[in-house]
Amino acid sequence: MAILKVRGLSKAYGDVRALDNVSFEFDKGILSFLGPSGCGKTTLLRCIAGLEVPDSGEITIDDRIQTSISQGILVPPYTRAIGFVFQNYALWPHMTVYNNVAFGLKIRKSSQAEIARKVEAALELVGLQKLEARYPSQLSGGQQQRVALARSLALEPRLILLDEPLSNLDAKLREEMRVELKKLIRKVGISALYVTHDQEEAFVISDTVIVMERGRILQYATPDEIYNRPANQFVASFIGRSTLVDGTILKIDGEHCLVLVPEFNHATLVCHTPGGAVPGDACNLVIRAGEIKLSSRRFDDPENVLEGFMISRDYRGGLTDHRIEVGTRQILVTSHKRCPMIDIDDEGGKVFLHVDKSAVSVIIAERSPGRAEVPA
Repeated sequence: MAILKVRGLSKAYGDVRALDNVSFEFDKGILSFLGPSGCGKTTLLRCIAGLEVPDSGEITIDDRIQTSISQGILVPPYTRAIGFVFQNYALWPHMTVYNNVAFGLKIRKSSQAEIARKVEAALELVGLQKLEARYPSQLSGGQQQRVALARSLALEPRLILLDEPLSNLDAKLREEMRVELKKLIRKVGISALYVTHDQEEAFVISDTVIVMERGRILQYATPDEIYNRPANQFVASFIGRSTLVDGTILKIDGEHCLVLVPEFNHATLVCHTPGGAVPGDACNLVIRAGEIKLSSRRFDDPENVLEGFMISRDYRGGLTDHRIEVGTRQILVTSHKRCPMIDIDDEGGKVFLHVDKSAVSVIIAERSPGRAEVPA
């Protein structure tokens, strides 16, 4: 049974449609809402929490209707079986850590003994059991984030909602906390909805990801599937470091197809055949930056070899970004510092690229009515 069901959810602010007929189901684990600012992910989360009232649609949590505009049902946030961790943590500055964590339990009128037991257990889970007498101003950013998490866990929710909870932390602490947060959520055994605009964060912490844009769900899948098989051009451009070029499928031979790329001096690339493809289809190729071999000498394998010129190199510590001009386009190639493919000395020199079939995703463009197919 799905712990969360969302059906036909829409929400507009004036002329802006923040949510446009959003529907999905979520069973268990950690699901991230990923997308650029203004795509609707936080509005969706707040509607699920009951903090926003949608214009239409229905939300069911744990097989109980929480929001139904058609039926006039709107369960208050504090009685929904959820926890919520805000982006700014929303801690009471005049309350100790103990009282912040106990706040929701007091609202529910739990007994003092039950409050003490649940607060102690929650603080132990997040590793703050010795800091219960401190105030938020006496804590680091990471500790404040844990207090906010403990406050939600103390309510023992079936589902916890997190709205960019790590965005206020520095880069190093953010990396540490995303791993700790994932372990903690799994240890407690609850499900979580996680909002972020950071692709790496979403991929590290999530079992599944929903990619959103302009209030709509573009793809709902595992991180691996989204990375390797993006559903459309927007998802492909938003996910990872890649080069997008237009192409035409010339031939299909079982699992592989031959794609003509005019911008690469009319080169052809052998790629994995996307579902439903036929010869003559216009398509977009997504070429992932970290999966391309680069050399100053021509490769022995003649398949999928491109010839270009080095335009620039950007040093990023353990990685180097190479910008290669091939035909009328530039390709980004990212290599590790110990990889032999970075031994090209000067800019402007001729270079060769080997694009393995696994480094390319093919996205079929919408077919025009009446378009004639190219014979195989």
